[in-house]
Order: sequence, then structure tokens, then C-alpha cells
Amino acid sequence: MIKIGVCISFDSMEDIEDKVRSLKDEGFDNCQIISWTPSVWTEENAHILSELALKYGITYSAFWCGWEGPCVWNFYEGQKTLGLVPEEYRTMRIQNLCDGADFAKRLNIENVVTHMGFIPENPYDTLFEGFCDAVRTVAEHLAANGQNLLFETGQETPVTMMRCFEKVGRDNLRVNLDTANLILYGKANPVDALEVFGKYVANLHAKDGLYPTNGHDLGKETPIGQGKVDFPALVRKLYDLDYHGYMTIEREIDGDQQIADIREAKIYLEKLVNEVYGG
Repeated sequence: MIKIGVCISFDSMEDIEDKVRSLKDEGFDNCQIISWTPSVWTEENAHILSELALKYGITYSAFWCGWEGPCVWNFYEGQKTLGLVPEEYRTMRIQNLCDGADFAKRLNIENVVTHMGFIPENPYDTLFEGFCDAVRTVAEHLAANGQNLLFETGQETPVTMMRCFEKVGRDNLRVNLDTANLILYGKANPVDALEVFGKYVANLHAKDGLYPTNGHDLGKETPIGQGKVDFPALVRKLYDLDYHGYMTIEREIDGDQQIADIREAKIYLEKLVNEVYGG
């Protein structure tokens, strides 16, 4: 059975217990931790988070590891700023990802997720070789920790991701399927993408959205059920793939509407999963 969870952000200790308590109050028992702040990845904070998980009966399904330096989420500046692709930020971000993985290990989290950037479609692109070397360095560090490195989908086509996996040649590479991102970036349909990388999926972001309408900006995120993701077909395909992992709701807005949309998504997805998986 698929386990429905939610994302929580962790960039300070100030309100982290409130966040964990809130997700439990909303009926969730698992979450992805998303953090972009290496300064909070301390042994002391890992101990606190572990205690909170025990206190509230929460499982941390994955650690979403951010990195330092600029990040611009569009098709132009994004090419130059995101992930491990830009050469000028690679060394720093390799260290960020390894440090984040070590923090996750203290929490007994096996899956570490990140955006890798706009992986070159052309395998002869001069950036491709160095990028794959950087991924291999991170993957080997995680392997020593007994962890998997999950690529969050979106900025590359499914085939490009598979080409990178093949080039890197490490068996702990996996996919965090963000159902909307493939659409928002105009790269693929998430249901069809499972034909390419389905066996590698180790977690999902349940999210919805629309295709881009110009060559500069991403498509628009929507509440689940109001975009282009065919969730019934997606869940049926996951069932065919014998997927029994986590599906983590992500709604990238703030305030009361975010809470309302997450509540509606939880009801919708639980009903759908029960229908398909026979829960």
C-alpha cells in the first residue's frame, strides 16, 4: 500500500515541533524533511528531530537536501544556477549534499533527495562528463552511509536522467518522482515517464500543475485535481510497478490555502489509493 505523507520545511529549530505536531494532527504519520540550511544540520538537532519522531509517531521518509549559492527557477537563469550542473558551484554543493546525507544518517533516513539541475540533453556537452563525476562522488559518499541518492524529476527528460544513471554507474541512484514538475518544466507526462524510470522510483511528490506557455517561465502549479496530472492513471501504473512506498503531498504556496489544499489532496489521494490497491 502507498503511504500518504506531506513535506515539512526545516531551516530553523524555532517552530519545528509545531510543524511535526501539526502534521500529526492532520492525520499524517510520515513526511519528507526539506532543508536548505546547512547550519542546522547538527548532531544536536538530529537528536531533537529523532525525539520528535518518537513523541508524535512520525516516520521521516526522506531528507530533501538543498545546497548553497544562487537558484533561479526558470528556463534561463536556472540553467546557470541550479544543482550540480554549473561548474562554479559544484565543489561547494557536493559538500552540501554529503553533509546533508550525514545529517540524514543520524536520523536513520535512507533516501536523500535533491534537484540536480538542467542535466545536458546532449551527452557530448562538455558539462555532462563533469556533472556525472560530481554525482558519482556524492553517490559513493551516500553508499558508504547505506543511503540512496534520489534525483527529483523536472529539469531533465526521463531519458536524460537514465543516461546519467548509466554514466555514473552506481547502484544507489533512485528517483523522487515529482508528478507536477515534469509538466511544469515541459519535459514529460509523469504517467508515461514511469515507462522509462518506474523501477527506480523510491518516493514521490504528489503535486499538480500546467504546462509552460512561454519559453522563459515554468508552468503554473495548481491544487491536485486542477492540473494536467492524471492521478488515477498514475496510481494504477504505480500499482502495476508494485510500488508500495511513500507519496508525499507538496503544495508550494503559503498560508491557509496551502493547508486547505493539502487537506483536500489527502482525502482525494487516500480514496484513490484505496480503490486501486484494495486497502
